[in-house]
Amino acid sequence: MEQRWSTMSLVDSISKTLVPIHREGYPFIAIAAVLTIILGWFWSPLFWIGLFLSGWVCYFFRDPKRVTPVKDGLIVSPADGTVCLMGSAIPPRELDLGDQPMMRVCIFMDVFNCHVNRAPMAGRVTRVAYKAGKFLNAELDKASEHNERNGLIIENDNARIGVVQIAGLVARRIVCFVKEGENISAGDRFGLIRFGSRLDVYLPQGTKPQVALGQTMIAGESILANLKDEEAGDVVARVS
Repeated sequence: MEQRWSTMSLVDSISKTLVPIHREGYPFIAIAAVLTIILGWFWSPLFWIGLFLSGWVCYFFRDPKRVTPVKDGLIVSPADGTVCLMGSAIPPRELDLGDQPMMRVCIFMDVFNCHVNRAPMAGRVTRVAYKAGKFLNAELDKASEHNERNGLIIENDNARIGVVQIAGLVARRIVCFVKEGENISAGDRFGLIRFGSRLDVYLPQGTKPQVALGQTMIAGESILANLKDEEAGDVVARVS
C-alpha cells in the first residue's frame, strides 16, 4: 500500500510539473519530430540539433493554467510579454470604436513568451475584425497600423474595450478562437499568434494604467488597469 501511494504521488508530481501543450502546436511538433528523425538518419549530430529545436517548439506552444483576479472594473493582461508602448491612440478603423483617441497599452511577445492570448475582461464579443497587412517589427508604433491584425471588441455593463492581435516580424499566423456574439470570461483563452507578435488593448480615454513601460506581464493574471479608478482590494480568483 505504501509503495502504491508513493507511485501515485510521483505521478501526480510529474503531471503538475509538466505544462500542457496547446492543440495549435501539435502539427508543428509533429513536423519538427519527423525532420529530426530524417536529419539524424543522414548525420547523427543533426539529430541532437533537431531534438533541441523540437523541444523549443513544445516550449513555445505551452499553455499553462492561470489564476485570474475577478472583480468588476479590473482589466488583466491579454498576453505574456513586456509593456512596450502606452498612451493615447486612435483605435483601428475596422473596430468601429470611433475616431477619438483611447488609452492604448501594448504588450510585446518575443519568441520565448507563451503566445496563448486571454480575455482582459468578461463580456460579450460584439465584433471580430481581421485585416491583412505587413510583418514589421511588432515593437514599432507603426505596426499597429500597417501589420496584419485581428481585433475584438468586448462589451459588458461597465465598459467597451478593444483588443488587437498584431503579427510580428516572424509571425505568420493569427488564430482567433471566438466569434461575434459569444460571451467570454476574464482570463479565457481567445486566440494565439505564432512566433513573435504583439497585443494592443484600447481602454476608455481617461483610464489610468497600473503598469509601467518595460514591465513584464502575465496573461490572465497581471492587472493592466482598474476602470473604476480604485484600489483592487480583495478579489476573487478563478483558474483557467
